[in-house]
Amino acid sequence: MVKRIKIMSAIMAVSLFGGLLAGCSPNVGSSTQEGGNAASQAASNAEERTLKIMTGVIGGKTPEENTKFEQEIERLTGIKVTMNKPAADYDQKLLAAIASGEKFDLLQISKEKMSTFMDQGILTPLTDQVNGSKVLSDPNVIPAKEWEQVKTKDGEIYGVFTKYQGGTMPIVRKDWLDKLNLPEPETLDDYYNVLKAFTEQDPDGNGKKDTYGLSTAGMYELQGFFSAAGLKQRYVETADGKLDVPYSTDAAIPVYEWLNKLFEEGILDPNFTTNDTGKMRDLFLADRVGMITYWDAWVGMLNNTRHEQDPNTEFEAKGLPGAADANGNHMLRRGDPDVWVIPVNAEHPKTAFEFMEWWHSEEGITLGSLGIKDVDYTVDNGKYTLTQTGKEHASDHGVPFWYNRNVEAPFGKLPGVQEAQDLVDQYAALELTPSHWADAEKIINEHSFKAIMGEMPAADAVKKMREALKAGGYID
Repeated sequence: MVKRIKIMSAIMAVSLFGGLLAGCSPNVGSSTQEGGNAASQAASNAEERTLKIMTGVIGGKTPEENTKFEQEIERLTGIKVTMNKPAADYDQKLLAAIASGEKFDLLQISKEKMSTFMDQGILTPLTDQVNGSKVLSDPNVIPAKEWEQVKTKDGEIYGVFTKYQGGTMPIVRKDWLDKLNLPEPETLDDYYNVLKAFTEQDPDGNGKKDTYGLSTAGMYELQGFFSAAGLKQRYVETADGKLDVPYSTDAAIPVYEWLNKLFEEGILDPNFTTNDTGKMRDLFLADRVGMITYWDAWVGMLNNTRHEQDPNTEFEAKGLPGAADANGNHMLRRGDPDVWVIPVNAEHPKTAFEFMEWWHSEEGITLGSLGIKDVDYTVDNGKYTLTQTGKEHASDHGVPFWYNRNVEAPFGKLPGVQEAQDLVDQYAALELTPSHWADAEKIINEHSFKAIMGEMPAADAVKKMREALKAGGYID
């Protein structure tokens, strides 16, 4: 019953959007490719080439630059674009905008949010259009197996990738390992020894004990440590089709006890429960912590940031495969993809799909990565040069990496990225994220924090976590 009430609350959050759907054509998502309905094709061809888009990370880094980003899209495509890019709290502002009746042609959302919106029937199915698209059906543009990430159980596609989504892992200060003559950790005990040394042996050389071994942004992303117990983050589906949360099982207790040991000994940043990812990264860049848990792409961006500040720095970030289990296996997390989706009440669905295709072209990828011509980079006789602004933006305007094999990065990959991506390819698997994940996550975090901070024995915290998840209907 609790689960049903919470799901109904989520439905109510977008219920005002339902009134906008009255009068929308049920065929708005039908294919406009060759062989499509002639009348629909004629109507689509008459569309004004304009788009209203809401994005979380795609676009300019500032409101002023976001305006230039819109102008660059128009220069390259002829499509007049208005981009709503909130500075913070994207999901909340997205829901508020939709609930207020605001119309968009394109939304950039997570797969998790896509699942929720699909359940509400507010997204346009894109299966026919994707299958009929010479661009998106090309395996050199997007490998065929990748589409399985966004397909429903009945094979429908509602979202098109905005970028290649990598994975998360422990990221270590490799220069600190070298300075302290420490090998890269393999087991959970190895990780403890390394993190303890980072805390106690003055790796930054300032003569003070002012460093932490590990910092996180809450439970984000501890998969690399729960790997030691062979436990996957979020959900798994059991052999009999039931949903379970591995972090709520008895097998997780030793990992929570290990994390509590780090907390009690001052090895884990005591502010981990209130950190956001920006604070966590800042500690790492400021020589305050020797390990964080974050995305593979950030290995390169962390290295790039410090080397832009000081070309002579010894700073070196490196991705690690996480702690091995008893059989020597590692388990990392591959993140749910971000996608473009078209709401069913979009006023320019054909133009929106055209934009999706263009986004995976060389021009679209260049804009999403390098940024704006003559702002972030210049081109002279085919040679690309980053401006100072472009260097600061680290070739990421929402697309640090992409699928299209025909498009090469003008400057190659940032230091350490390829090695980190190789770890993702070797050890990471996709998550299972039901639409009620956000509510289940609150329960998991609450009890995990109690275990890690010693407010409750780990075994008791896991037991109560599991009881709460069952009571809420979040596990079977």
